[in-house]
Amino acid sequence: MRLTAEVILRAYASGVFPMAEDAGSAQLHWFEPRQRGVLPLEGFHVARSLMRTRRRGGFRFTCDRDFAGVMAACADRPVTWINPEISRIFNELHGLGLAHSVEVWQPDGALAGGVYGLALGGAFFAESMVSKVTEGSKMALAELVVRLRGSGFALLDTQYLTPHLASLGGVEISRAEYRRRLAAALALRANAAMAFAPANPARADGAFWSEQAVDRQMPDQP
Repeated sequence: MRLTAEVILRAYASGVFPMAEDAGSAQLHWFEPRQRGVLPLEGFHVARSLMRTRRRGGFRFTCDRDFAGVMAACADRPVTWINPEISRIFNELHGLGLAHSVEVWQPDGALAGGVYGLALGGAFFAESMVSKVTEGSKMALAELVVRLRGSGFALLDTQYLTPHLASLGGVEISRAEYRRRLAAALALRANAAMAFAPANPARADGAFWSEQAVDRQMPDQP
């Protein structure tokens, strides 16, 4: 099946998303989970260890600097639902200014972590994350949350809830509740230019995420 931008936008606006069985499969399946994973923007949990990792690592934060690279890194694992067709259409959506990535860079310029997804109205549909160093994806997600929260977004969709996302504040909601929140978010006029600015010019590391910007920090988990 060859996807188009119109098909993807209509599907996501209806609460449906595609996945392949694996990277080598040409067949796509469409999903609308009964229990939907979301990450409340005001409920993101930041452990003290994550703040220490960020302070000590000398990391830099950017947005849309290397969308294709982040997506390729997300797909570079033994089992993935990202096949060439999904990669192609999301890179196309990125070119249209609708799909975005947040990157975290190591001091030597190598990717430390990243997250990518699709933005519609006041909803952001997070597709996948990747860590190349310990807690790299968590730092990318923290940066994304602060950007969305400060730009009028209301919904961060994670599709499914994993233990990893639950530890960061993710929750499950019913399909009916998700549809209600999605409709409300799509009606918003979020400031995408602010949310997906290349970097924060006021900070040397480019981050919008700071200790002050995160409302809720959690103690380290045992």
